[in-house]
Amino acid sequence: QVQLVESGGGLVQAGGSLRLSCAASGRIFSINAMGWYRQAPEKQRELVAAITSGGSTNYADSVKGRFTISRDNAKNTVYLQMNTLNPEDTAVYYCNANVMSSTPLGYRYTRDYWGQGTQVTVSS
Repeated sequence: QVQLVESGGGLVQAGGSLRLSCAASGRIFSINAMGWYRQAPEKQRELVAAITSGGSTNYADSVKGRFTISRDNAKNTVYLQMNTLNPEDTAVYYCNANVMSSTPLGYRYTRDYWGQGTQVTVSS
């Protein structure tokens, strides 16, 4: 089993910054893509940013130029630096990781895992 633990959410004024972290632990052989999603009240969950194991990144149009995703492969951790926040960024942010695990008998399998979510609230 794999666990994703997020941290760094909170309340910030418009124009401010926050940095989210998500650390993966457990039965990890390797981690493929990692990403951040968010879900605002009464809205569907949406992709914010994603990063491959090689460092290629992808961003939602609404956050391009303001958010930066990065990862530390040695620590199995992904980060989301959020600058110039605005009230429309208010949501629960979820970490996602596509993880390859290996059983004691050497069988390998890949699964998607989710963090528990961290609230980001931006006041106007």
